[in-house]
Amino acid sequence: MIRGKEMALSLLAVGTAAVAGYVIQSGRNRRATARSKADLGARIVNEVPEGATVVDATSRKLDDIPGARRAIDRAIRNEAREEWEHVTLERDGAWSIVDAIRQSLPYHDARGTEYNGVYVSDGDRVIVLDAIGWARLEDPLY
Repeated sequence: MIRGKEMALSLLAVGTAAVAGYVIQSGRNRRATARSKADLGARIVNEVPEGATVVDATSRKLDDIPGARRAIDRAIRNEAREEWEHVTLERDGAWSIVDAIRQSLPYHDARGTEYNGVYVSDGDRVIVLDAIGWARLEDPLY
């Protein structure tokens, strides 16, 4: 009878340890998934390059791109002519924003001193919007 109790206690201890190990491991797997970052930047420009299509700031397609409206608003609010105002998006698949900008809006591939990106008209200002510093992959900590 004593031997049966010892065996039951041993099995209970091993089972509990196995369940705890599973819970800890599954938590690590969820956190260990690599995440990406995308910086969506905007700045005011003085000239629209030849051949670039200009999108109106009220375009609904801009609303479909996470962070686009915020980056444009920051550029306007801060009169960003010398540096990019940016919004950092950090989540799984953040670099898909690069695809969204290039595929859903008229993206301009620059030549010379022009800027790559989507040119957006807001009143008397023109803002260029682009993904900057995109697709930096963060490695899991373990």
